[in-house]
Amino acid sequence: MRVVSVNVNGLRSATNKGFFDWLEQSNADVVCLQEIRIQHHQLNLEHQPQGWYVHFFPAQKAGYAGTAIYSRQQPNAIDKGLGFALCDDEGRYIAARFGQLTIASLYLPSGSSSPEAQAKKDDFLSQFLPIMQQWREQNKSIIICGDWNIAHQEIDLKNWRGNLKNSGFLPHERAWLDTLFNEVGYVDAYRKLHPSEEDNAYTWWSNRGRARQN
Repeated sequence: MRVVSVNVNGLRSATNKGFFDWLEQSNADVVCLQEIRIQHHQLNLEHQPQGWYVHFFPAQKAGYAGTAIYSRQQPNAIDKGLGFALCDDEGRYIAARFGQLTIASLYLPSGSSSPEAQAKKDDFLSQFLPIMQQWREQNKSIIICGDWNIAHQEIDLKNWRGNLKNSGFLPHERAWLDTLFNEVGYVDAYRKLHPSEEDNAYTWWSNRGRARQN
C-alpha cells in the first residue's frame, strides 16, 4: 500500500496548480491532505474525481485548517475528530479504517504567529498525547500522516541554529516527540527508512520570498 501525505495550503488553490493531475499520476492508494481550507458547500466534482473515495473534515471557520483523505479502496469506517474542541472545531484529524489498519490525516496547530497561538498548540499536544498512549495500549495499528508543525532533530530542518527559539523547534516540542517515540512507542517512519537524509527530506518552506512553490 502506498500512502502519501500533503499539506495542500488550500485545496482550491492547489486544484488550480494541478493537484488533481498529480493525484492521478501519484500511484497512491491513500492520500492524506492537511490545510484544505474549504467548506462542504464549496466542493464540486473536480474535488471528487472518479476512482477515489473522498472524505473531508473542514474547520467550522471558513478558509481555515481542515483535513481530508482520498483512497482507492472504500474504507470500512471514517473517524472525524479526537473528542476535544481544539481539534474537532478546526477539522484537524480524520482517519480511515481499512480492516485492522487505520490511516489518519493530522494537522497540528502552528504556534508561530503569537504567544497565544503557541499556548493553543501546547494545549493540543497535552490533550493528544494521552489519546496516542491509549491507542498504543490497545495495540491499535495506525499510520498518522500529516503536518505536525514540529521538527524533531537538528537533521530535520535546514537552519536549526536559527530556529532554536522558534515555534516548531522549541525544546519542549521536541521533548514531546521524544516521549512519543522513546516512551510511548511510535516510530518516525521516514527516519526509520532514511536515517541520514537531509536536504531531500525537507517538506516545508515558508511562503516568504517564494520559498514555497506548489
